Amino acid sequence: MPYVMVQIPKPPSAASPTPRSVPTSADVARLAGVSRATVSYVLNNTSAVRISEPTRRRVHQAAKELGYVPHAAARTLRAGHSRMVLMPAPAIPVGPLYGQFINDLQWALSRLDYTVVQYGTAGVRGDEAARAWAELRPVAVLVPGSGLGPEGVAVLKRAGARAVVTLGPERVHGAHALLMDHGVVGHCAGAHLYARGRRRIGVVVPDDAGLETFSRPRLEGVRQALRGTDATVTELPLGYTERSAAELISRWPELGIDAVFAYNDEYAMLVMRALQDAGVRVPDETAVVGADDLMLGRLLRPRLSTVRIDLPSGRELAELVDRVVRDCGDEPETHRVLGASVVRRESS
Repeated sequence: MPYVMVQIPKPPSAASPTPRSVPTSADVARLAGVSRATVSYVLNNTSAVRISEPTRRRVHQAAKELGYVPHAAARTLRAGHSRMVLMPAPAIPVGPLYGQFINDLQWALSRLDYTVVQYGTAGVRGDEAARAWAELRPVAVLVPGSGLGPEGVAVLKRAGARAVVTLGPERVHGAHALLMDHGVVGHCAGAHLYARGRRRIGVVVPDDAGLETFSRPRLEGVRQALRGTDATVTELPLGYTERSAAELISRWPELGIDAVFAYNDEYAMLVMRALQDAGVRVPDETAVVGADDLMLGRLLRPRLSTVRIDLPSGRELAELVDRVVRDCGDEPETHRVLGASVVRRESS
């Protein structure tokens, strides 16, 4: 008797679920009731085509509902370049002020349809690091601090980077430079203390490796402000610990200091607490000034005098990056972007 072999398919196992299809721009277009071109215009923030706000909302809602995100590699192929902005992570601890600046910048770049990637710098620096960054083919690189040289800039540009922007004390050949001269911070503090009648001024210089990029210019700024006067400047190395501060203040009588610029607000709080623990009255016997204008400084008693630092807004820097990416043939520009002013409170 003839027979027929029937093969019954096995049900999918729990360990191997049926893969779900990846949502596409066509799916978004169908759900939103628009064309694929409109989806592309909306999700890529294209400004050359006017799209009504209700349509934009429908497209974004459809993309969110489907879990759709644009394909970065495909977008790179269409545009001829990536939309990645690479930011090397700082190799040194950064304070709240700089951290907020970086957050604002990342948000502003994302609004301009750039993908911001922070790259860890452990083990490599300068031109060697630039070669590692170039492997990712970023369209722009924002380099905080110093260390990148002309060779590194050239490597990045050969790899397709249209904008290389440095944020630091010196200009690098071939890169757009945002010069941040921290000497103005120390100059403000020194001039303020001198105007308040202080003549024996100490300047805290943190022991932390890497902070000399900021601390040395601030110390020199105080010296410049007091050059040619009857005031003296004493350099005060200090670790960021209560013990280090207590050891420093134990030598206060022999140092004969009547004012201190403590590098930033965090070090100023450390010094002021140690002064008060030792029975030194602030500001009667020793005036204290910090920098960065942190909220915590306003909560101290006496309230902390500080130097407010003015940085460019994240939006301004994002717009500069976008302009340089679009007009990549322009000559590198140099901008001085760091300003400073004293906020006088009770501690000075």
